[in-house]
Formats: sequence, structure tokens, C-alpha cells
Amino acid sequence: MIPSKLKKGNKIRVISPSRSLALISKGNTKIALDRFKDLDLEVSFSKNAEEKDEFISSKIKSRVNDLHDAFTDKKVKAIFTTIGGFNSNQLLKYLDYDLIRKNPKIFCGYSDITALSNALYVKTGLVTYYGPHFSTLGMAKGLDYTLEYLKKCLFHEGKFEVTPSKNWSDDPWWKNQEKRKFIKNKGFLAINNGKGEGTIIGGNLCTFNLLQGTEFMPSLKNTILFLENDEMTKNYSAVEFDRDLQSILHLPSSDKIKGLIIGRFQKASEMTPEKIIKIIKTKNELKNIPVIANVDFGHTTPQITFPIGGKARLLASKAKIKLSILKH
Repeated sequence: MIPSKLKKGNKIRVISPSRSLALISKGNTKIALDRFKDLDLEVSFSKNAEEKDEFISSKIKSRVNDLHDAFTDKKVKAIFTTIGGFNSNQLLKYLDYDLIRKNPKIFCGYSDITALSNALYVKTGLVTYYGPHFSTLGMAKGLDYTLEYLKKCLFHEGKFEVTPSKNWSDDPWWKNQEKRKFIKNKGFLAINNGKGEGTIIGGNLCTFNLLQGTEFMPSLKNTILFLENDEMTKNYSAVEFDRDLQSILHLPSSDKIKGLIIGRFQKASEMTPEKIIKIIKTKNELKNIPVIANVDFGHTTPQITFPIGGKARLLASKAKIKLSILKH
């Protein structure tokens, strides 16, 4: 079930199913609002978007009500999450999936929102989107690539190719919008050659793994996995990525995975190409499918938007890497 694409003049709703809008500075909020205005989209905020507790989040009931209100409001054509966090999976048992199924619309966010995006797809069949938060559009510089792929995925019909950004950044831009450091992108990294096509699932790996053993976990059959991790585990990132990925490969139907696409790691993770390659090469389960890394999604910027529940095709070889989003 693919929601209608955005059009100029559409209204969007910003909700905080994880951390609160109160975390975002007024200056960065204004920049984000101006970005949406440039896209000719009208922004409204949910009733409890700025509610916060000791976890800089809000009550489960508040977050559930805001999500339900956003889906039922006929004027709202897309829902963007404020920012990520750690607790969106608290909502999964309380959501009215029948209500959501009857009111399909674009739902976009990343990081901790992985739990919600995959659960919504599993329980309703609604294609959701792994892409920028509302707060992401508060970035004053270095956002062109992010906006380009946001438009390709949410505004336009038809397949599109994903190509590497020219530059990327992993600086705390929200603290200082002027003092930015951009790094030349070396492009995608082919680890295992081959070709595959399938349904896209995944997102933030450690959050995705929270769904294992629940009714909200998607099947791995005939899928292209998009996986990324943040820097939270610092110098333990390699061992965490290794065992989290292995846990997925122990699941039923993991032998039906058609490809693996790994998002760019943050610098603090110390995940070098050599470490990534070594981890992937230890997985016999992956030896016959294409695997690429250093793709523009995850916790660095810029980032693509891709559809969870959509379709992708991957071709990887020494001579060429081609990643296509076929259905979104």
C-alpha cells in the first residue's frame, strides 16, 4: 500500500513519537520551517510535540494520540517525526493499526523511528519512509543531496538510481551551523559481488533488532536489507555490528535475503572499510548475495530517503555498483 505522493501546497504534521520537539532549538526549528516552506509544504505540530519528561520524551498516551490524530486528519498528507531517540517501540502495542490502514499517508523518519516504520509496514502493509526528520531540515548547510532524494522518493513517481554524494559530514551541526567540516566521499564500497532484487526492510540495526521475536518483525524472505548503526557504542561498534547482524542471519528465512546495503558509519565508531569487509566476509550466510557499504543513509549527512516495504535492485561488481529504488 503506497501512499499518495506529496504535492505543492500539501499540509504535513510533525509528531514526536520518540524524543520531544523541546530538544530542538528555536533557531534550528525556524530553519526547518523555512525549508518546508521552500518545498511549498505547510507545517503543523501535534498537540503534545513539545511535552517532555526526564527522558526528553512524553507519555505513551500523548504520543499515541498524536500519531492517531495525524493519520485521521484528512488535511494532513504526510507525517514527519521530530527526531529520533530510544523509545518509539513503547507505542507498538497501543496503536490502532486498522485506523492507520484506513488512512494511508506518508510517514517519514529514521534512527529510533525504525521500530515504528517497520511495525507499521508489517501490521498494515503501508509503505513507510526512512528519511530525514523534521529536525534534519534545520541544517543550514550541506542539505542539497538530502533534499534531492527526499523529493525523488516522496514527490515523484517512477524508479530512481542512488548515487554517492560528493561530500559528507559527521559534525555536530546543530550546535554550530557555521563551523562545518565536509569530507570528500570515496563512493560506495563493494564487498560481495552479485545482483539481487527484493522488498526493502531495515533501518537502524540495533533498533531493528528490538523487533525480533515480536509480531512487528518483518519477514526476511526476498528482501534487500538496508542497515546502519550510530556511534553510541563508540570503540565497541565493530563487535556490536557483528553480533547484531549475526542475530538477523540466525532468523527464519534469512537464507532468502537477496542483498545487503550498509549505511555510512560515524567517525566515532572507528569502523574502517577493513573492519566492515572482515565482518561481512565471516558471514557464510552472505557469501552468495551482493553486499555494499558506505551508502548515504544513517547518522551522518547527507542522506537518501528510501521506502520500507518498497522495492530495490542491487548490482555489485568491481567494475560497477548500481542501486535502484524500483517501487516507492
